[in-house]
Amino acid sequence: MKTIGLVAHDNRKKDLIEWVEYNYERLRGHELVCTGTTGRLVHEALEKKLGAGAVDRMIILKSGPLGGDQQLGAMIVEGKISMLIFLWDPMQPQPHDVDVKALLRIAVMYNVPTANNRATADFLITSKLFNTGYKPKLKDYTSYIQRSIE
Repeated sequence: MKTIGLVAHDNRKKDLIEWVEYNYERLRGHELVCTGTTGRLVHEALEKKLGAGAVDRMIILKSGPLGGDQQLGAMIVEGKISMLIFLWDPMQPQPHDVDVKALLRIAVMYNVPTANNRATADFLITSKLFNTGYKPKLKDYTSYIQRSIE
């Protein structure tokens, strides 16, 4: 079972909901972790489509600007997120842009497969590695941690 982080900016929420609905059978059996508004909307859409109680493995964090991005980043650091689907809006400035950059930075640092568009998300969940126990290799930051500060 994978734990999949789902995040979408306002102008991309509809795209993410459509993607989750379309791919629900493939996602079923995996845990979904969403930032606040995205999670609420995805949950509502799936229950409307599939019926009440259809969504059994979903964690909804705080809204991104209210700390949800940091909560998701902390889960990545703790090794609790297997992949991240983050449909961000490249055309709209975000008031919490520093949080967005921090989340993406953490995903890269911890080698978490990350999709920023639907095509890449499709590639991730159709990979032969999707339903395996694949563990990404982590970079060793020991030399950074033990560096000399003068």
